[in-house]
Amino acid sequence: MSGAFFVLVYRSASNKESAPADECERRCGALNQTDFTQLMQQYQKLVYTVCLQFVHNPHTAEDLTQDTFLSAWSSIDRCEPQYYKQWLVRVAANKCKDHLKSSWARRVEAQSDETMPEPRGTPPPGSGLQSAEPDPQDEFMRQTDAAELETMVRTLREPYGRAAAMYLLDGLPVAAIAQK
Repeated sequence: MSGAFFVLVYRSASNKESAPADECERRCGALNQTDFTQLMQQYQKLVYTVCLQFVHNPHTAEDLTQDTFLSAWSSIDRCEPQYYKQWLVRVAANKCKDHLKSSWARRVEAQSDETMPEPRGTPPPGSGLQSAEPDPQDEFMRQTDAAELETMVRTLREPYGRAAAMYLLDGLPVAAIAQK
């Protein structure tokens, strides 16, 4: 758990000072702030482990553990004291499931071209297994693409058409085109 200790700060909504003990007792029944801190210390490793099993990321598990205890603090009066352990595990599991269902957690990151596998049946480059003769379909597509490119370049208006034709069709370097 990287030595993290989860601390909850209790503040009243009106003056941002520590909540009085009687308000804590009112919100939590017989469980006061000290008892809740002991409960938190007793079960924080268990709750963290449950979260880590779901999300497989220590930092996210720490955040979800803290969210679990924040939720527990606000609704601890709904649970009988003998069921605190089971209840905290269920709250943690639900927090993790909600996190995994969220669109932020489901974002997809594209792989780079280097990590993408080659299609099946394609020999690896430089293996010497490639055919010496070009594929007739590939050759036809190259000729068709070249014809379409030439048509598009020739229809460009001046001075763009002349510069594009020298670069794309004649293969002249940019420095040579600039001198003309």
